[in-house]
Amino acid sequence: MLFAVDLTRGTVEREDGSAEADHFGGSVLGLRLLAERTPAGLDPYDPRALVYIAAGVLGGVRGPGLAKSVFLAKSPLTGVAGETHALGPFAAGLRGAGAGALAITGRAEALSYLLVTGGHVSIHAAGELRGLGTAATTDALRARHGLAAHVAAIGPAGENLVRYASVVTDHAFAAARYGVGAVFGAKNLKAIVCVGDAEVPVANPDALAGLAAFYREAIPGNRLAALQHGEPGFAGWVGDIPDPGYVAVRNFSVPGENGLRPIAPHAYDGRAVATEGGCPGCPNDCLKVYAPPGTPERRSGGLGQEAVLSLGWNLGIDDLDTVLGANALCHDLGLDPVSLGGTLAFAMECASRGLLPAGPAFGDADALAGLVRDVALRGGALGDLLAEGSARASRLIGPEAAPYAMTVKGAEVPCFDPRVQPGIGIGYAAAPNGPRYDALEHDLDFDPDLGLPYSFPEAARIGVEPAEAVALDAERGRRSARLLRLWSALDALNLCVFAGSPTRPLTIGHLTSLVTAVSGAGFTTEDLLDIGQRRLDLMRAYASREEGGPDELPGRFHDEPITSGPYAGAVLARDAFARARQSFYEELGWNAPALG
Repeated sequence: MLFAVDLTRGTVEREDGSAEADHFGGSVLGLRLLAERTPAGLDPYDPRALVYIAAGVLGGVRGPGLAKSVFLAKSPLTGVAGETHALGPFAAGLRGAGAGALAITGRAEALSYLLVTGGHVSIHAAGELRGLGTAATTDALRARHGLAAHVAAIGPAGENLVRYASVVTDHAFAAARYGVGAVFGAKNLKAIVCVGDAEVPVANPDALAGLAAFYREAIPGNRLAALQHGEPGFAGWVGDIPDPGYVAVRNFSVPGENGLRPIAPHAYDGRAVATEGGCPGCPNDCLKVYAPPGTPERRSGGLGQEAVLSLGWNLGIDDLDTVLGANALCHDLGLDPVSLGGTLAFAMECASRGLLPAGPAFGDADALAGLVRDVALRGGALGDLLAEGSARASRLIGPEAAPYAMTVKGAEVPCFDPRVQPGIGIGYAAAPNGPRYDALEHDLDFDPDLGLPYSFPEAARIGVEPAEAVALDAERGRRSARLLRLWSALDALNLCVFAGSPTRPLTIGHLTSLVTAVSGAGFTTEDLLDIGQRRLDLMRAYASREEGGPDELPGRFHDEPITSGPYAGAVLARDAFARARQSFYEELGWNAPALG
């Protein structure tokens, strides 16, 4: 059931969801509403702007890979569709409260929150919550509505319209990318509270139970799933020393040996807050919560692998407690760690080159927490500048700063270096909603010598054959498009990309069976790829309407090769990249040139 909320008028209307078989109540519906109900060129902070939150038909069901909700709005960072997802229990809370999706427009006269319960939505005053972090906001709303309530909240960053503000659900699970939290803030919407335990319908519980049993048994034999399941989960691989060029170091400016220390897995000892049960019904427990001892809001430290890189090596910092403390602070203040880390790294490089005299320095671990707070509160001239993101900040500093803004479509590039993995680079550049590290699989996973052989047959089902990771040719573009289409389907359905094909246990056959088991609708591989394509087409059409783009990477990736290690010399030659991008467009049926 979709609820249309108008905060200006204070009205709520229930809308018929009878067409859910077409879109499954996920982002495809949200993208349609975004295009149909808002005019072209609308400022993301305009009261008429729409924000869409949905669990859909699949999200929130107790089963493997099903604990996911989508948050969608026109991004104040990119100006195109900003789609981000939250793992954890919020999707189940939304379904238990009797809602599948919310479409919110308008602007409340005073700070407010939405209460979803018993299949009804109401608007309530939240003035006393102003300025509170996401943890204190969640605690206050649970004290009012019960400890079992599920809460999606913004912190001071969202209230202060930081362009990469996040929405944080149930303390630790962020919908982080593209500034959806700032859209909440522009609407005077502090939180969404879900209360209720209505049973979520499942067409075939036995089939779902069988898929869950398979997944649980498959974890130990799947390299990535086993890594996610064990402690410290996603961050565990950072205990190895990554080859030069694999991850960002000091704003991608150090493409060789860097002198930074790796973080050993045992360094996490004594820092675990919650390591299991985060996603109801999924046994993988991949998203865990870590924070340094004594951190005021330790519950707010849900740790994705990006945060360790964005707030660590990308800033020249290799102290784990500093990184974990900054991550917990990002969650509590409501900031995207990726865009924050990219923006701070930009400022640090500008400062090192004399372009930002009062800017921060690479490696200054003691200053990091204060910088995070300054950005969230727009404190002082520097905090206010960096709250705009690195693309806008570079324009304010001057044209000489532009080369150091590592952004695509205005959003900061994630910390996996595309010079070594050009398929990721094509995805960063050409995905119509902006750069996202989990939009498609890593090229290294399908390298014939370095990859994951168990995933090769599954990848072959969508036309992706093993290839040397650094190879950049037309076939790389087609491979990237096929992987993007598959993972787009998972996003469209609110299926977890960290559970599914081709590198995790749930094969394409399992994924289609999940859809059928929950919805009762027959669902094929062709249906899966079709909904992935439709989501991408809708995003691109919206980006074209909003004049978003261009589909280009920062020049550093084309002009500065990796200087040492096994990938020495790797660089994205401009002509080769253009040809690969062209084949990417052709595979998806898109016309070139790129947007913008």
